[in-house]
Amino acid sequence: MTGGNGHNPNLTFINPPKRVVSLVPSISESIIELGVGDRLVGITDYCPDPTGGSDLTVAVGGPRSPDIEVITNLKPELVLANQEENSLETVEELERLGIPVWVTFPKNVDDAIQILWAIARIFQIESEAAPRLTHLERMLDWTRRASLMSPSMKVFCPIWQEEDEHAGLWWMTINQETYVNSVISISGGENIFKMRERRYPLEADLGLEEPEKAGERDTRYPRVTVEEVKALSPEVVLLPSEPYSFGEGERERVVKVLEGTPAVQEGRVFLLDGRLLSWHGTHLAHALTEVPTYLNFD
Repeated sequence: MTGGNGHNPNLTFINPPKRVVSLVPSISESIIELGVGDRLVGITDYCPDPTGGSDLTVAVGGPRSPDIEVITNLKPELVLANQEENSLETVEELERLGIPVWVTFPKNVDDAIQILWAIARIFQIESEAAPRLTHLERMLDWTRRASLMSPSMKVFCPIWQEEDEHAGLWWMTINQETYVNSVISISGGENIFKMRERRYPLEADLGLEEPEKAGERDTRYPRVTVEEVKALSPEVVLLPSEPYSFGEGERERVVKVLEGTPAVQEGRVFLLDGRLLSWHGTHLAHALTEVPTYLNFD
């Protein structure tokens, strides 16, 4: 079973599921914080453990390659997955085995909140979750209003980096169709690559050859060169800790290669917790509190 941003009309339970496997760290966190972490019988190696390290919850492997046999042996009533974090092969194999799978795919912060409400409905905890989720909606509205009261800062946010023999250092970044872009936008930033689509193959993305037609391939994560970034004069550079673990060494290199940009001249090249940008769910509350502080310099 799949469900775009989290809506799945085919996913219904007469009684709330008591045996759930989560393949999505941010959803695991949300389920725990909404008070139903005891339903998690299986989580990934990257999920927070609702049991504090006891043997009540089983680790099933990484999000991209979980152990299907381990999941099956847990006899889950529901597996929670995400279109970006989990593979289609995993989802199809679980469904072939008759295990219900809910695949979420939030592309913005509003989608993320709707998924939280859907979780509350599935676990039949709407009245208990309502105060927290309503407060989160109010935080979102306040942050959105606040961001409109001052000019947006031009932001460059890479999520991966590599080297090319001909193009040199390059970064993968995000466009306007991504959840990360939505968090940046709501926090008062303007993603400098929001309109940039990924081109295929890599050489075309890096400006070394003519692109092919993308077809059904994902175009939301373009690969960009140092010169392409400098040409757009970012005022802030955000270097998240995941999926690529940007550290102080990478920050120093960015400062060097982007010398002359407003971000470097004003000392606005920041390392930050990647969960603030990519973990949808209840972690959004942390994002709405912390990300604007990197973008507001009035």
